[in-house]
This record gives sequence, C-alpha cells and structure tokens, in this order.
Amino acid sequence: MSVREAAIAALHGRLQTALATRNPAPLVLRGETVPQRLPPGGLVVIRDGETVEETAILSPLAWAIEHRAEVEVIVGGATPAARAALLDVLLVDIAAAITADRTLGGAVEWAQPGAPDVEDVEFEGAAAARAASVPVALFFTVAGSPLA
Repeated sequence: MSVREAAIAALHGRLQTALATRNPAPLVLRGETVPQRLPPGGLVVIRDGETVEETAILSPLAWAIEHRAEVEVIVGGATPAARAALLDVLLVDIAAAITADRTLGGAVEWAQPGAPDVEDVEFEGAAAARAASVPVALFFTVAGSPLA
C-alpha cells in the first residue's frame, strides 16, 4: 500500500471512529456518491483529493509530499437554523478529531484541516441541505518515488 493510500485510509478511519460517538452518528464514507436520502446525523464523505506539492530531498533520495484530501459534510434538517447548527457541530468534531492526533496514528507526519467552504444545496425531490467542503492537508515523506 502506498503512503498516500495509507494516509487517506487513516483519515477515514480517524473520522469514522471519532464521529461514531455522536447521537445520531453521521454516516462516514470514502469516495462514495451522495445518496438521495441523508442520514439523520448527516453524511461525511472523504475524497482522495490531489497531491499539491512534491519536493525532492537528496542523499538519500526522498520526497516531501503535501497531499490535499477533501472532507465533504452534508446535513439535512427541518429549518435553516437546524441545518447550520448540525453542520457547525460536525465541523468542530472533525477539526477536533484531526488535531487530537495530527499523525493519524503514524500514517502521516502532520495533518492540517483548513477552513470550510459552506453552501446550501438542494437535491431533486428531497429537502434542502447544507454542505461544507473541508480541505485536509496531509504531509508525509516517501523514499525513492512520489508514487511510493
């Protein structure tokens, strides 16, 4: 398994474990499409994202990588205030889960959540929802090739 894959899997596992304590707990997925019905606790989808920087380190050859994953959070609710409140709670919980273990169990050297991009969304035939996309920078070093 590549270091990049291990890092994204560790992020998914960390959020799945941390958010499972909520009642109702959000559904935490990786790389899935958004279902038409949102779970009562909301939906969190980890997207693999992209590598934004590769820096060569010479002697011995290694690569310092910054990979940016995206964490999408989507919540429903009867009112705009209820949607905003649930989204805010989940965003705070996600940031707390990442900052409590910035190495994601040793999978990365540093994980840094960024500021969310928030929007109201509507699904055809469904109630309104509120969504946020949170960039999470994952920093790690690999030997030999950025693909390792």
